[in-house]
Amino acid sequence: MDRIRIVGGNPLNGSIPISGAKNAALPLMIAGLLTDEKLVLENVPRLADVALLQRILGNHGIDITVNGKRRGDDAYAGQTLEIDARVIVDTTAPYDLVSRMRASFWVIGPLLARMGQAKVSLPGGCAIGTRPVDFHLDALRALGAEIEIDAGYVLARAPKGLKGARIVFPKVSVGATHTAIMAASLADGETILENAACEPEVVDLADCINAMGGRIEGQGSPTVRILGVPRLKGARHAVLPDRIETGTYAMAVAMTGGDVLLSGARADLLDSALDTLRQAGAELTVSNEGLRVKRNGAGISPVEVSTAPFPGFPTDLQAQLMALTTRAAGTSKITETIFENRFMHVQELARFGARIHLDGDTATIEGVERLTGAPVMATDLRASVSLVIGALAAEGESMIHRVYHLDRGFERLEEKLSACGAQIERIAG
Repeated sequence: MDRIRIVGGNPLNGSIPISGAKNAALPLMIAGLLTDEKLVLENVPRLADVALLQRILGNHGIDITVNGKRRGDDAYAGQTLEIDARVIVDTTAPYDLVSRMRASFWVIGPLLARMGQAKVSLPGGCAIGTRPVDFHLDALRALGAEIEIDAGYVLARAPKGLKGARIVFPKVSVGATHTAIMAASLADGETILENAACEPEVVDLADCINAMGGRIEGQGSPTVRILGVPRLKGARHAVLPDRIETGTYAMAVAMTGGDVLLSGARADLLDSALDTLRQAGAELTVSNEGLRVKRNGAGISPVEVSTAPFPGFPTDLQAQLMALTTRAAGTSKITETIFENRFMHVQELARFGARIHLDGDTATIEGVERLTGAPVMATDLRASVSLVIGALAAEGESMIHRVYHLDRGFERLEEKLSACGAQIERIAG
């Protein structure tokens, strides 16, 4: 397995281009199943999860053409995918593929809506909690689907098509909102989603489906209305910039000090996280070019944060913030309210010399003056990048193992950081 070697202590200075959002690209790719015309997605990041989803969609007979950067394009320009789901040859999503990435379970919505049936393996993904699919299945049942669970597979049928319904989610769920929006877009009649997820990635999916001829209103609010249409057409849509990548690099700069422009970032997608960064001592400037992050001279201040659904502080930035607060001048508290098993990075950060005490869903971090490099092990996607942030500020050498987690969600991380002065390299094998 590849490893990443980091020698800490260098401030970050320069520019980091922000890639398209993984959490938006995946449901957008799956939305290609809703039409027999081409869906063209621009600004798609080059990530392991994107490549895996291409394989999963290919298993259904979907033809995906990948176009890279053209002559004269920026070296980090996102790729363009042409998704052609004219013919769906198989409505089964097998265990060996779905178990490797949770988001691939969402194919159940468009397959059911367009083909009237789907057989999809129960999902896998990051080991950060159970994250059951009950909300997805309850939403599909409300739309008229017949659902059975057999030998680890969900068997869904709607031989007479799906019917519009009122769906009230017991708890905010981004994945279930994606599933319901895609399924309802081809249902007969109006569907109203209550307590829907408000995340920007949900808005991006709804906007894309509307460009395909869908009729969705209220995306970005807790109440979403979907008037089903008989068919959707092809469209061209650009994936929005990755707010989690933006927040991650912003915290890395706040940790190491320096001055970095996060090119192409949209600050409006993570107001809560940026407010927290300002409290921690970072200086943030928003411009047409993106987001500029500086911390020169001032120390890191302690903060208190609870994760929450959008527009609250994102759970996907909790580990990164914890790394930052390990060197704050005082005691910080971080409460995780979304996933019950998302503190696995704590023991690894402690290997750098961090002082962190866990009490249920709350971590208390007592800032220390210095961290020391150490060998550490990545446990999941966001935890792995928190170890990168810690290593960038630690004295001496750190070796991060199991970096395949990083490749799932961060495009060319070593190149982007080394271009800003970080001493970081990937070691193969």
